[in-house]
Amino acid sequence: MANQSYLDKDTPLVPVGSHCILELYECPKDLLNDVDFIKKTLEEGVKEADSTLLRELTHQFEPYGVTALALLAESHVSVHTWPEIGYVAVDMFTCGEHAEPEKACKYLVKAFQAKNHVLLKIPRGRLTPQLRKLEETLTAGAS
Repeated sequence: MANQSYLDKDTPLVPVGSHCILELYECPKDLLNDVDFIKKTLEEGVKEADSTLLRELTHQFEPYGVTALALLAESHVSVHTWPEIGYVAVDMFTCGEHAEPEKACKYLVKAFQAKNHVLLKIPRGRLTPQLRKLEETLTAGAS
């Protein structure tokens, strides 16, 4: 994949925030179709991250599944559930120095009672060797 950046490759970028991608596996199926539980859990996760909730939106799918979105002063959180397979996909992006999205993710692992999980933390606005290696790994798998 071609580098689509307009910046010189040696230009250091300042960090603007953290982006956490959280995969939750083997969660109790009943929790993943409970809109009220998911809404409350999302609100608590935002508090754990020391972030400011501005707005929240939830949608119940038929026959099952929920999407919940939280607009934060620091950015956003999204939660998407697949009760039929016990899976939850979480995306949390926070800007600034004070927010701690990893704390929210740890809380969500416990709240959703995930038996297995994967957490990826990506620095945003800062090009690191680890980020470049992740890009290479992901694009190599697409070939």
